[in-house]
Amino acid sequence: MKRGPALMAAATGLVSALALTACSTSATSAGGGGGALTFMTFETPALTAKFWDTSIAEARKEVPDTDIKKIVSPDADRTAYAKQLQASGQFPDILSSVNPKDFTAAGLLKPFDQKWLDDNFTDPDGNAIDGKSYIPPTNSQIIPMVFYNKKIFAEHRLQVPKTWDEFVDVVTALKKAGVTPVEMAGGEPWSAAIPLSGIITADVLGADPQWIQKRYKGEVKFTDPGMTAAAGKYRQLIDAGAFDKGALSVSYADANKQFLDGESAMYPMGSWFIGQIPATAAKDFGTFLLPSGTGKTIVPFNTGGTTAVSAKSSDVAGATKFAQAWSLSKPNLKTLIETDGAFPMLKNVPFEEFGAKVTPVYTEGFRLVTEDNTKVSAFGQVNNDDALPPGVVEQFNSLAQKLFTSSDVKGQLASFDADWDKAAK
Repeated sequence: MKRGPALMAAATGLVSALALTACSTSATSAGGGGGALTFMTFETPALTAKFWDTSIAEARKEVPDTDIKKIVSPDADRTAYAKQLQASGQFPDILSSVNPKDFTAAGLLKPFDQKWLDDNFTDPDGNAIDGKSYIPPTNSQIIPMVFYNKKIFAEHRLQVPKTWDEFVDVVTALKKAGVTPVEMAGGEPWSAAIPLSGIITADVLGADPQWIQKRYKGEVKFTDPGMTAAAGKYRQLIDAGAFDKGALSVSYADANKQFLDGESAMYPMGSWFIGQIPATAAKDFGTFLLPSGTGKTIVPFNTGGTTAVSAKSSDVAGATKFAQAWSLSKPNLKTLIETDGAFPMLKNVPFEEFGAKVTPVYTEGFRLVTEDNTKVSAFGQVNNDDALPPGVVEQFNSLAQKLFTSSDVKGQLASFDADWDKAAK
């Protein structure tokens, strides 16, 4: 099956300052000729500075004459930072995990060779936009999975919910017992949007996988009944006290810690969170998918990947070779499997060859990837034809934060419709 954030600096000086303070340089070789290629990365609790340095060194074994200078995005919004760098004439040669649609219209990204994609990946068109792929489909993610604390569920005699009503009943029971039902990293827009994204994917895209394409054609609206009902479910959880009242001020790192420390019972988050669960505690956690309105299992799927290549690079060929080497590196994928919960999608590498040590929670997630089920694009999380228009991901994230405090669901969705129409012109 083909499955198919924007901020501009106020002044060039500010952009240059950001770039300088965020830069660090990896080990380089004596070759390279035209100077080092810049590689914009980002850091998370799983993907640390050490990971990036090691992964760069690993990829350079395949392209020893290519020097790489690492640039680190100052926050989680890699797309916004790349736009800052582009506005100041410092667009990186290689970029990690950006939203391609924000750059393809300006011809800033170089698509990967289709034969290379076909030869190396199980879902070669998983990241295709208008038939071209700007990020290799190296791995996949489920966004979100609902992680839960088995001890808390057992203590309160709760079962994993199979329907939405059962999910709300679990929330209500936990709230009554004085337990925070659902963890939320609402202080960071991208993570604040995860629960809303999951509900929309389960109910709207689960019922009609072509919904986003129909929205591009103007055949549906966010104010239509189905989407309004989905956003209404998000408000239902808020009204039921599912989240802590201060959730909009909680960082991603703090939310992770609070959930792992047993301060909340459930946590809707991308499958990358698997890597944050210590192996020694893995038996205490499980996972399930947000129940859809129909009760059918809907997997909110994202074909992932990391490296995009600038079409404006002074050495497009060298940047492409490095990006390809990084994407096919088994040691890099092994680390992503173990620390970032990545589900590999390399065509010619059986899972056992990675030598990765995984937990039962990882196995549960990987089963959803490999088995025959209904997979649809995770709303607002993909880099293929179902990606949102340029800049709209940031507006969706903002919508989720606004809905946390506003009960005017239809009004907020009408405003988002206007944002979409403006961006999609």
